Order: sequence, then C-alpha cells, then structure tokens
Amino acid sequence: MASITLKINKKNYEVDVDPQTPLLWVIRDHVGLVGTKYGCGIAQCGACTVHLNGTAVRSCSLPVSSIGGSEITTIEGLSANADHPVQKAWREHDVPQCGYCQAGQIMTAASLLSQNANPSDKDIENTMNGNLCRCATYNKIKDAVKSASKMS
Repeated sequence: MASITLKINKKNYEVDVDPQTPLLWVIRDHVGLVGTKYGCGIAQCGACTVHLNGTAVRSCSLPVSSIGGSEITTIEGLSANADHPVQKAWREHDVPQCGYCQAGQIMTAASLLSQNANPSDKDIENTMNGNLCRCATYNKIKDAVKSASKMS
C-alpha cells in the first residue's frame, strides 16, 4: 500500500492503495465518484473514460501510480451544472437509452471538441469508434457531437 495524492475535479484526494490499482477503482471505491463506469476492464469499451490533463483515457487499465501530478476530470467534474455543450447536446438529441456508456461517451466527445472545435464526420467517427454503446445510439451520438461543436 502507498499513500497517493490525486487531483480529481480540482480537488485533492489522499488515498492509501496498492500502486497498481486501476484509476477507475480508486475513483469509484476510494473517492466515491461513481459516474465513471466499469464496462470491460481491458480498455476496450470506453465506459471508464476520464480526462487526464484534458485527454480522454481509459481508467480501468491505468495504474494509479502512473498518474503523478496530473489533473483528472470525471463526468462529475466536467461542468458544475451539467451545462457543458456536450451534455446539453446529449439532452437535445435524446442520446441516452440505458445510459450506461454515456459518461464515457460524453468524456470522449468533450476531449475531442477541446482539441478540434469543428470536427468532420470522419473525425467524430474515428474518435468515438472505441466507445461501445449497447443500445446502438451511434447516429444520435454523432449528431450530438456536431451540435456541441456549434455551441462552443
């Protein structure tokens, strides 16, 4: 066990965990932020996506010891009132069905738009490709990302 300080959603958390513990489990079990979901455990589905210094990463396979002083943002920290352009667009386009993948989808889309304010359909498809949606709302997701890009 090691004492590790993490900066999550602009707040410092001191956790005592095995350094190889995946970031996902530290976020959920030790910090208590449960918006980030477990999907596959092998970084293939995207449900566990968070931002590490603004870049979308899969937290289920990222050892907490590799984080260092990086800024972590979870779905809870994306905006104070769920008013991030991506969150607004998600509601506007009625994207969620079961909702399980949505935090990861939203975090991936927000990272894309922070790096590319006007993505093409191909940019959106390439970026969002690794996020699986059991309900197959992919067309709504693409439309919402396009709408969000116009809100920024």
